[in-house]
Formats: sequence, C-alpha cells, structure tokens
Amino acid sequence: MAWHDVWCGLGDIQRRPARVRTADAWSAVIADAERLPSPFRGRDGSYDWRAELDYGFAAIDRQSTGSLAACLVEPILSSGGVIDPPLGYLEALKDKCAERKMLLIADEAQTGLGRTGSMYAFERDGVVPDLLTLSKTLGAGLPVAAVVTSEEIEQRCHERGFLFFTTHVSDPLAAVVAATVLRVIERDDLVTRAALLGQRLRERLLDLQARHEVIGDVRGRGLLQGIELVTDRTTKQPADRLGQAVTASCLRHGLHMNIVQLPGMGGVFRIAPPLTVSDAELDTGLSILDTALTETVATA
Repeated sequence: MAWHDVWCGLGDIQRRPARVRTADAWSAVIADAERLPSPFRGRDGSYDWRAELDYGFAAIDRQSTGSLAACLVEPILSSGGVIDPPLGYLEALKDKCAERKMLLIADEAQTGLGRTGSMYAFERDGVVPDLLTLSKTLGAGLPVAAVVTSEEIEQRCHERGFLFFTTHVSDPLAAVVAATVLRVIERDDLVTRAALLGQRLRERLLDLQARHEVIGDVRGRGLLQGIELVTDRTTKQPADRLGQAVTASCLRHGLHMNIVQLPGMGGVFRIAPPLTVSDAELDTGLSILDTALTETVATA
C-alpha cells in the first residue's frame, strides 16, 4: 500500500512513520529487515543515483517473469518529503521502462498544472510519460481526476476490455470546475507566475536557512518547496519536536504550516501556497515562519 510515495513496505525497512506509529499493524510487511548504510552515497555527500537505479532494476529483473506492466512515479516526491530527483533521473527511468516494454506513469496529482513552474513537472527532464494522472489542483477542491494517455494506448485498453470509471464520472459541476481551472491557468499565465514566485519563495527560504542553523535543507521547485529541520546539519538528525513547536508557534501567529506530524518526518515542512497567492501574502507567511523559528529555538 502507498500514498503519494509514502510506502508501507519501505516504511517498514526505514522505520518511517507507518512502521513507527503502528508497529504492530505493519510489522508483518517486511519483518526483521537489515538496515545498512546506502552503498550509493559517499561520505563526502556524493550520490551515484545511476548505479542505484541499475541495482534496483537488476533486483526486479531477477524476480520478474518478463511481463512487467508499468512503473508509477511522482516527478517530485511530495508527501514523501519533497524530494526532487536529479536531472536525468526520469530520462534514465524512461529508458529502463522502454527496455522492458513497460509503461511509465507520472502521478502529477500534487505537482501538475503549473505548481513547479512548468505545466507538468516531468517537462523539466524532456521526458513524456506514457500515462499521466491528475487531480487535486484540477478540481479546485472538488472530486475531479484525469488519466491522460496516447490514442494508441487508449485504443489498446479499449480492445482489451479494460474498465475505467469513477463515482463522479458524469458530474457536470465537477467537470465545469475542472474546465474553468484549465482556462484560468492559461488566461492568467499562472505557470509563469508560479516560476517567478517560486524563485522568490526559494530565495527567502535560503535566507532563512542562512540565519537559522536548524534548517538543514531547502529543496523543491516553483511553488512546491520543502524545508527540513534538523538537530545537527552534519548528521541531518530530524528535529521532530522542534517541528511540532514551530508549527504551533506559526498557528498562534496566524499561519497554518503543512507539516507531516509523524515520527521521523515531523521536521519536514512542505510549502505549497496557492498559485494565486499574492506577493504580500507570501512575504507575510515567510515572516511569520521566521518569527516562529526565532521564538521556538530561543525557548528550546
């Protein structure tokens, strides 16, 4: 089971939230797993992601009968910690899929429709997925989702009798809202706006990092940014309790922070303001975050 790249099996291995919070419920997913340092990360901070990708697919190939269907990924891991894969990763992944006649499915529920400064996050890598899934932004709060693919794949699905339906498949209200969202994104050039505001947001977050030792990392694209609070910048030990305290302080000052309140992830803030956020609103939010960090660290 998974939810926006928060995988229960991986959580069991990594002692991530699902494993820690509900140990009894999930302990049978992968029992007694050995946890070792990654051989693909050097002590100097280097990361050989190509070797890691090769290793992963080699492991899959050893267990496969040769009929792999598809690989489903988020171009940026959203709820999994705002992890932006290195440039070239999606292209290499697409090649791995093509070699095995697999489809590449991009889940852009949280990254699509302008949020990252591109209409779709996969565009940065010059890769076109075989299928694209959209929701969230598309419905502006209403239950709307879309699966986008090529005419060839659609025809193949039809010929094989694949069934596709949703509860709200014929809801005219949701359909009108989705069509309106697309028109407004184009009319107001919100993709370009997200890129410009995203740069402003990132510069302010990097300034906060320079002034607050507890910010161990700033990452993301456009108006999807993440900051990670740590107790030590060298070890990157998560600062869960500090994250909870900063969240509470922000709320007292009028800012609700999107933070995952789970063990091991309590120090990761996912910052994703509306594409229509004003410059003043963005600055106000960041000023409140600055104040909350200052107050919380001073009293810790």
